[in-house]
Amino acid sequence: MESPPGTSERVTGRSVAKASRRAALLGAAARLFAERGYNGVSIEDLGAAAGVSGPAVYRHFSGKPAVLSALLAGVSEELLDGGRAVVAQCQHPDSALRGLIEFQVDFALDNTHVIRVHDRDLGSLSRKDERIVRSLQRTYLEVWVDVMAAREPEADLAVLRRKAHAVFGLINSTPHTTQRGTSGKDLASLRTLLEEMAWAAITV
Repeated sequence: MESPPGTSERVTGRSVAKASRRAALLGAAARLFAERGYNGVSIEDLGAAAGVSGPAVYRHFSGKPAVLSALLAGVSEELLDGGRAVVAQCQHPDSALRGLIEFQVDFALDNTHVIRVHDRDLGSLSRKDERIVRSLQRTYLEVWVDVMAAREPEADLAVLRRKAHAVFGLINSTPHTTQRGTSGKDLASLRTLLEEMAWAAITV
């Protein structure tokens, strides 16, 4: 049985609009949680920042804890998927490692609010949601370790994990090295600096 004319377009349009509002709410949450802390932001604050009423937030999330979970789990999934895609496109461990570094630097420069929220408010997640986020992060770490081990087959895996953690800390320092209004030239310079330092640290 065929759908009435225009049905698929209307459904698609509603879906796109809903996804757009959800993304706006998560963007607002990242900024407000970073500025005020998770406990300093209300549902009404989130709605106002995204241009909707407080009660309208519940059309997308069951409550503020669900917003924090979606924000941190969502970005962890994006990192894992993106890291795997980088490695899949590279035929040599060196190019894969450079690609992972560039990918992580791009993320860190584009998501300073999320990094700050993760560092400060991860513990505000439920135990279940925190386990999910940490599991995704461990899996992403192993993407790096596998590439590093391919470059250095004789290396101790525990040492490689420590190196990867240290490089994450270096790259994810962007909340402390960027600020609103940072020029494109300064960002480009910082990008190059982070990539060079990360490569030097991880290949020492």
